[in-house]
Amino acid sequence: MAKISKKRKEALAKHDLSKPYALADAVQVMKDITYTKFDASVDIDVRLGVDPRKANQMVRGIVTLPHGTGKVKRVLALVSPEKEDEAKAAGADYVGLDEYIQKIKEGWTDVDVIITMPNIMSKIGALGKILGPRGLMPNPKTGTVTMDIAKAVEEVKAGKIDFKVDKHGIIHAAIAKVSFTNDKIIDNAKEILQSIIKLKPTAAKGTYIKSIYLSSTMSSGVQVDVKSVTL
Repeated sequence: MAKISKKRKEALAKHDLSKPYALADAVQVMKDITYTKFDASVDIDVRLGVDPRKANQMVRGIVTLPHGTGKVKRVLALVSPEKEDEAKAAGADYVGLDEYIQKIKEGWTDVDVIITMPNIMSKIGALGKILGPRGLMPNPKTGTVTMDIAKAVEEVKAGKIDFKVDKHGIIHAAIAKVSFTNDKIIDNAKEILQSIIKLKPTAAKGTYIKSIYLSSTMSSGVQVDVKSVTL
């Protein structure tokens, strides 16, 4: 078991992690118990009262965080030649088509997001077994299959993320860096939470948002009082 530092022990002693905190307080507690030497990511986990095995209770969406995620996303634009300049001007890190499709077939997946065009999807379909498990398969629902390549690239670079409830009914997303000011982390958290609330399936019965936790890459989870962000 990893040794807990003296400073972290002191921080943990100041807070009761078994109780929920208002969002603003939860952000501060999360910072207090984070002692990484690197700029850790801030993650949010939202447990929903849905059955994701049923199509009419699937929760999936996209949101542009007002302050971005703090992570520079590497974007691959798989486009036809006439769209290459547009993709490059918008900030895509890699632009091309056949050469990158071949690289992916050979195992290269060193990107965070892949954006393409509807008429290119027939070529990309064969890459599903490679891209699917890594969450890289372009999808019209997440805005990564579009004719407006420039807009799609710019949105990703600006902090757009997609989220999806997993088989356990939990949405997990990285929403900031610990170095962000508290207000920026709060703004980003509220933005994704409001998006999730708006996507409540009509078939979902009972309590929709069951619990919310904030954590950093190496910290314990801090429970957020649901009422503090849903009223």
